[in-house]
Amino acid sequence: MENSSSSTELQKLIEAIKISERFKKLSMVVEGRTELIAKLADLHLSEQSDSIDSVGSEVLKAAQAVIDAVIRLCKEYYQVINWEFSGTELEKNENDMECEQACIMSHVMNITTVTVEKLFELGILAANDGGSLVTILNVSWKGLVNLLQLSKGKLPLKVKVADIVVTLISLVNGSLKCAAESWLSPKETISVTEARRIFVPIKFYLINAVKISSLYPCQAYTVYRDLALCVLMISTFKLSVSNEKLMKNVSEVMAELLEKTSLDLLSSLLNSSDVKQEHKYELVDWLFFDDCWSDAVKENQVSKCRLTSLDEIFSVSCETLRKSSVLVLGQVATFSSFLRYPNDLEDDVKLMIASKLDWFLNLIIDEEVYTSILVSQIPLLYVSGKTVELTWEPMFSALLQALKTFMIVVSSTLAWEEFVSCLVKNFPHPHFLCSEIIMELWCFLVRHAELELVNGIIVELCALMKLVSSPESVFLPDSSLRKMAKSVCLLLSFCSTSVVECVYGSVIGDDRSQLSSVLYSALLLEGFPLNLLSKNMRSIAKEKIISDYFGFIDSFDDKSLTVSSSEFGLPVFAFSASLLSLQVTISDMDMKTLKFLVTVICGYRNSVDKLKKKVCCKLLSETLGIISSLRHPYESAEMESVILELHNLFVSGPAASDTLLNQCKPGLTLFLAGLSNTLMSESDTCPKSTAVWELYHMVLRERHWAFVHLSIAAFGYFAARTSCNELWRFMPQDAALSYDLVSGIDASEDRFMSEFKAFLEKEMALPAVITTSIEQQRLLLEEGLVLKQMIRKILNINSDAARCDKIEIDDENQSNKRRKLPDGINKGVELLQDGLKVINDSLTQWQPNHTDSAELHERFMTHFSMLENVISHLQVLSGSG
Repeated sequence: MENSSSSTELQKLIEAIKISERFKKLSMVVEGRTELIAKLADLHLSEQSDSIDSVGSEVLKAAQAVIDAVIRLCKEYYQVINWEFSGTELEKNENDMECEQACIMSHVMNITTVTVEKLFELGILAANDGGSLVTILNVSWKGLVNLLQLSKGKLPLKVKVADIVVTLISLVNGSLKCAAESWLSPKETISVTEARRIFVPIKFYLINAVKISSLYPCQAYTVYRDLALCVLMISTFKLSVSNEKLMKNVSEVMAELLEKTSLDLLSSLLNSSDVKQEHKYELVDWLFFDDCWSDAVKENQVSKCRLTSLDEIFSVSCETLRKSSVLVLGQVATFSSFLRYPNDLEDDVKLMIASKLDWFLNLIIDEEVYTSILVSQIPLLYVSGKTVELTWEPMFSALLQALKTFMIVVSSTLAWEEFVSCLVKNFPHPHFLCSEIIMELWCFLVRHAELELVNGIIVELCALMKLVSSPESVFLPDSSLRKMAKSVCLLLSFCSTSVVECVYGSVIGDDRSQLSSVLYSALLLEGFPLNLLSKNMRSIAKEKIISDYFGFIDSFDDKSLTVSSSEFGLPVFAFSASLLSLQVTISDMDMKTLKFLVTVICGYRNSVDKLKKKVCCKLLSETLGIISSLRHPYESAEMESVILELHNLFVSGPAASDTLLNQCKPGLTLFLAGLSNTLMSESDTCPKSTAVWELYHMVLRERHWAFVHLSIAAFGYFAARTSCNELWRFMPQDAALSYDLVSGIDASEDRFMSEFKAFLEKEMALPAVITTSIEQQRLLLEEGLVLKQMIRKILNINSDAARCDKIEIDDENQSNKRRKLPDGINKGVELLQDGLKVINDSLTQWQPNHTDSAELHERFMTHFSMLENVISHLQVLSGSG
């Protein structure tokens, strides 16, 4: 039986070898005939069309039959081979004809190698034919992949797999480049059919490249740069056409057919256990290289009409990639795709991607990326079971969603520590867009994390906020204290009542200390979520804010301005910031607030000291904002005197020319908008009406863009609600919007009305229907460039400061090693600390009840705070802390 079986196998092998010899001749015939088809395709002789079709059809059928037969032949070979005979033994015995299996395997290897090479050549020929050889294209490449799959781990084929992969990539790039050239300046919308005609073959090439790379990842890795460059080109191309109105269909088809497949091309190498870890890192580093702070100036980037032109994309090579910024959008899109599909990545690859989050934030600072994130809409494919849905979303929203998806998936992996580290390091990010992204991720974490973790985060942030607090910083919106307070308040808005009350209690705990007052005010100014407090606690908080406010405005006078401290006026600012949450209905508040406003106006007008004027300006602006939030003051009889005082200050009085008053104009515009609730006679003899007209004239004349926006918004609100009929009286002939933009000289009432109407229409329009113009993109590019330069300076300053701190610490450590302080110094510091504690206990019991004692108490508290800092430093120096 065994001899009979061996005889049968040998007979099959002999027949196969005979067929294989004929295949070489047949393949040459096929090549000749396919070239004939290519030549015949160029002929457009109508009278010979029937014969051409006949000949072409016969040749195609013959070629397909030959290819099918050869592939089946190779598969037959694989059924008669003893695969227990290893490839190593084959190499040792390939010249030993006594080894039957070695002979068989050698012939199979040679035949399969020749077959793969010929299928490769046919595949290239069919791909370059322009689409008329689709059948040959399909059969040849699929057959090639099948043979490589059959040989995987069995036969050491003498085939250059890397060359096959690179060829497929070049076919992808060539097809994309041809499409880009034909669509460079489209005159009509590119149809879905046309887009699919181009991209279906490209997807076919990519799928085969993915399959081969998955089978032979080590060979494919040798050309990883070509693979990565191809993916970046596809991603950049997709983002670029998404900004073109006539090419929306192109972008949608690319999202549907190419986005995930191109990502699989990289994942086939990154997920492979055969590729060494250092090689994976090399691929990721080459793909997402850290060169965003390069000193190379982009080629006239700001003056470009489009972010990246299509013809530029395919001019980049592996050698020039790091020197060019053309594919920067492709880097963002590719990284975002990794974030969107983290389940397709192995844990080690997730860790690599998480380690590049800092790089990603730095890339957002690039002006072109910054502009695209703010204005671009991109197509996204959502797959849920058998349902596939394609939607257009803002790029910013898509990035956030991708980051959140990645965050959820890596929360149970080693990459989580890297992700959290990025969130912590970039918590106070200087670039506002990066800061928005980081804070959105923090909020997402707080919303879905366990209570214990959330408590820990909030406690650490509050501790950090205490470290950066100072009385001077509470009034500075850009100070570290205010930024930290803003972040804490934002996170608290997503926390439970217990967490919010815990923070409130820790800050208010010792409300007599200066630190507590500063922290409390900073949190209120940044929108502390009072509504999340329990009913009882909210009532206590409301009572404290109102009583502090009344206490301040009741005691305010010229004398209090003289002894004002750095946190002077905090109750007014705190009340203003919390007004919407308080829902105040106190009857005498209107009278007291209006009286306070008049006192502040008089204080500014009568003061000659610049510091006092600055304090009055701050109080004046906040108080105007408070009144604008309350309806009842506008209906009171005292409102007329307030309007006349404001008119005297801003228009007719000697202080009207003070540039310092510009700080109050935003508050003034809010106040003027609220005058729609005030009755006016509209008579020339009415002082109140005349004062209101002239105040509006003053703000509408302002030519700074910010004042123009504020004034026109205020006037629009007023005009829509007032009972006044003669609105023309409120508009000056020389209003800023009346002038033409070119000369800035010619004023026209019609122009003002036209601009006013356009402004109101924009205010009412939905953001989704507002399209971004080329001019807006150019302005955003300029803005992004300025922001990038500012961030670069900040980071340089911080790095210089860090180096200086290191030098100082090193010097201090060296001096500490050399010195030994006398015992008396340590004992003296301890006595000072004990004395400080005694003073603090006494201050907590001191409750001043007169103005003079209150001033003394305030001064004592200030000096006591300074003494605390001095003794704290002494404690550090002595080493007793």
